Amino acid sequence: MTTPKHVSGSFRDPSGRIFVQDDRIFRTVNECAIDNFSDVVNTGLLTDLVKSGALVDWEDVTSEATDLASMDRVVKVLEHPSLEMITYPYEWSFGALKAAALAHLEIQINAIDRNVVLSDATAYNIQFQGPRPVFIDHLSFRMYQDGEFWVGHRQFCEQFLNPLLLRARCGIPHNDWVRGNLEGISNLSMATVLPWFDRFKPRILTNVFMPAWFEGKKRKSTNAEVAKSIATRKMPVAGYRGMLCSLQNLIKSLNPPDVTTVWGDYADNTSYSTDETQKKRAMIAEFCGKLKPNIVWDIGCNTGEYSKVALENGAHNAFGFEFDSGALEQAYARAVKEELAFFPLFMDVANPSPSQGWNQAERDGLSERRNANSVIALAVIHHMCIGRNIPLEAAVSWLVGHAPTGLIEFVPKNDPMVIELLRLRDDVFDDYTNEHFDHCLLKTARIVKEETITEHGRRLVWYERK
Repeated sequence: MTTPKHVSGSFRDPSGRIFVQDDRIFRTVNECAIDNFSDVVNTGLLTDLVKSGALVDWEDVTSEATDLASMDRVVKVLEHPSLEMITYPYEWSFGALKAAALAHLEIQINAIDRNVVLSDATAYNIQFQGPRPVFIDHLSFRMYQDGEFWVGHRQFCEQFLNPLLLRARCGIPHNDWVRGNLEGISNLSMATVLPWFDRFKPRILTNVFMPAWFEGKKRKSTNAEVAKSIATRKMPVAGYRGMLCSLQNLIKSLNPPDVTTVWGDYADNTSYSTDETQKKRAMIAEFCGKLKPNIVWDIGCNTGEYSKVALENGAHNAFGFEFDSGALEQAYARAVKEELAFFPLFMDVANPSPSQGWNQAERDGLSERRNANSVIALAVIHHMCIGRNIPLEAAVSWLVGHAPTGLIEFVPKNDPMVIELLRLRDDVFDDYTNEHFDHCLLKTARIVKEETITEHGRRLVWYERK
């Protein structure tokens, strides 16, 4: 048995920490949290949330996990089922962030009805199983104190509401902004960029503009004045619940504007004929049917059409990576509508999510979360090499490095899509050829099968890493 490894992203919580040991996930419960945790468990709330799928399951393994139980201040050890992949709010589509926000509020409403509240409202306590959000932090629950305000309101607005408003009201995807500030978008910033007439919408006024005004005022107040204000405030439980329901209605009403994006309609406007598309689907079906990978990464997934093919033919889970917000929304909507074990993420392959946060280890970068059994990289390598000037050898090495097996589609220079990429620039890509692609691939992998699928010479290459 290996030594338990502390998950760096859980360091902020004094109630307990997350550890990984032999691919098992453990949560310690410290002395300071045990009474509150026991009280919450006795309400039956957590059990009901697990049954509904809103909360990950847990099991008390204190007597078994003796190395963790013997740690300083640890009273209890819980074990949780392992998730296929940890993702972050700045990688989610608008639809996924909206689903996560509504799931969080629904949990809070169910909790307050049991005299329980959440101690915070961080979006990082939500993960996804397929396209379905699930809450992961059992120690965030605590017993309600009569008259208390919702202490997580500001955090909820910064990490859920404001990023959604940014897209719905301003047409700006939240991903880059939230990746740049892991705490979310402040009310002061949001109030600055929202259209002026949103001040007349009651729910936006009370959740963004008024908090922004109070935040500005609080900066001018003394600590004693702020403490006195907090101590004298009381909110009836009906008002607490009303805040949650009001936010729930506001978020349900938000949708991204109907904007045209570069690749949002790509699936309906490609250079493929029907026969060529069928060849592509058949190759993916054969690949996944033989290997039956547990996790497939679909790099450049567009609307998720080929992730669906992979899942229908033997793959168990699929994660898509797409930089275009329109295509990403369609992919997430497909996953929800068709109940696929598929979760598409916002990701620019030329600038993937880095390791960041405290000590550059709080949120793992894409490479640190690398866990795919197989990779599908269809019609993406020409965008990397010609669209973003990444050397072909580096692009191939990066793709092959993600998984021991995969399918890569090589798009030659005489393809209409490459011609379009080169239309307004000089062709300085002398080594972008089929021959050099094979040379780069064969350095670290062998070719299992290949097939030319278009009249312009697009090739699907099935590789197996050496």
